[in-house]
Amino acid sequence: MALDRTLFDDELLALLACPSDHGPLTLVDDRWLYNPRLRRKYAIDDEGIPNLLIGDSIEVDEAEHQDLMARAGEAK
Repeated sequence: MALDRTLFDDELLALLACPSDHGPLTLVDDRWLYNPRLRRKYAIDDEGIPNLLIGDSIEVDEAEHQDLMARAGEAK
């Protein structure tokens, strides 16, 4: 099911924060919220609800970090 991108507009993204460092998150493919500082990604379920539990987050390596940032349109 494709997520309606309007669910995660800039205003909502500004309110969401990483539960670990409390910094901003980057939306990737309407499927992940990503913290590039800690290189951790948080899943968004099929109903558009983000799972921001630290224990459920996924740590990514350098290659996946680069891929996520490119897909988010913020290659660094």
